[in-house]
Amino acid sequence: MKESILPENFDDFFERHAKWTSQASEQDEFYEDDSHEDDPHGVDSHGVGSSKSDSSTDNLLKSISSNSSPISSNSTSSASSSSESSTSNSSNSSSSSESNSSKSNLLNSRKHRRAMRRNKSRNSRKSRKQKRFKAIIVLLIVALIVCFAGYGLARAVRSMIGYQSLSASEDWPGPGEGSISFSVEVGESANSIGSRLEKEEIVKSKAVFTSIVSSNNKILYPGIYELKKHMSAIDVADILSNRKKATGFLEVKAGERSVDIIKRASEISGIDYSKFKAILQAKGAGILPQEASGSFEGWLEPGVYNVKAMKSAEKIMSAMVEKRIAKLNAIGVPKGDKRENILKIASIAEAEVNNREYYGKVSRVILNRIDKDMPLGMDTTIAYGAGVRAIDLTKSMLDNANNPYNTRIHKGLPPTPISIPGPNAIAAAMHPENGSWLYFVTTDLKTGETKFVNTHEEFLKIKDEYKRNNKDAN
Repeated sequence: MKESILPENFDDFFERHAKWTSQASEQDEFYEDDSHEDDPHGVDSHGVGSSKSDSSTDNLLKSISSNSSPISSNSTSSASSSSESSTSNSSNSSSSSESNSSKSNLLNSRKHRRAMRRNKSRNSRKSRKQKRFKAIIVLLIVALIVCFAGYGLARAVRSMIGYQSLSASEDWPGPGEGSISFSVEVGESANSIGSRLEKEEIVKSKAVFTSIVSSNNKILYPGIYELKKHMSAIDVADILSNRKKATGFLEVKAGERSVDIIKRASEISGIDYSKFKAILQAKGAGILPQEASGSFEGWLEPGVYNVKAMKSAEKIMSAMVEKRIAKLNAIGVPKGDKRENILKIASIAEAEVNNREYYGKVSRVILNRIDKDMPLGMDTTIAYGAGVRAIDLTKSMLDNANNPYNTRIHKGLPPTPISIPGPNAIAAAMHPENGSWLYFVTTDLKTGETKFVNTHEEFLKIKDEYKRNNKDAN
């Protein structure tokens, strides 16, 4: 019997071959990993689904098949050979099945790793894109900030250089000489003021003066100022933008009483108060309209007046009344007694609350109380008649029936307005809010919060709230 050149134990052979195949496959995977950067579809250099180990296995099996010897002719050998062949075929079939299974697992493992690498690569590229996008946004923001900062700095430098170049040749060093009385009119522009300053030789150049005013955002206040000749433009701009240095101009504010305004007019103008007093005693004859009933209260228009330039008390009083009448006509306040009553209601509303959002409600309370024949009960009217502030009222003042402005006792509107109402209060008196309120209390003096109610019981509650919120409440 001839010996077969095949190994006696095919199981050992195929086990060794499987190990060699696995090692070769791992080496292929190593090279595939290097090639995947250039091959994003997971195709290696041997083609889709092919490998070096597969080709090597096929060649080895062919070699074994070609080197096997013929089977012996005697029956015993034939039987033995047949048995061995059967065993070999069975073992070979089993080993082939295991090898195919191993190949399939390796292929599946490769596909899984390829998919994982592709996902990781995609995620990495997406992350890099997001980082690049964020970096671009940050760079754009920084660039914008730098541009704006550079623009502002360049503008400031240009302004400074421009002023220095102008001032070096077109400005006096100051401080000046002599004394000049210079007036700035209400609403006058910096260009107009600069022209007059240059003409009177107070500044050397209008251009330098207006440049300083513009670049420093200075506000030039109306008034009369004591200046000098040959002053530096910046010194003049500093003086004209300081309201405390302005003289000769009277400022009338909404909510003021006429008696206080007239006293200031006398002081600023230098006209003796007796001249103004004579006009008051004459009940404004020739100055006031008939519906004013001889009282200037409520009939002086808020604003700024150059009383220093006016030569008499009559001119000063006439200027304020004429501006008031023109304003009332412009906003459509009815004439005659209606106009006077609107001024009364507006003056009370403005005196009672310090927030214009409540003017319309206070006006409605006044009208509701008059409709119900109730006394107004406004402490501000009593204080006006007593010549004091509302916070200075005493119990005896509140009970004084001889005060015609005591609206706790006397029903209806007071004899005259109690202050100089502004346009917001006048508009609210003309168009009061709708409501049935009869009482109101400013419950918080710090914030000005005011509450409006319909009944006396509700009034007592908000009055208690006022006392809780304000320790010095009366």
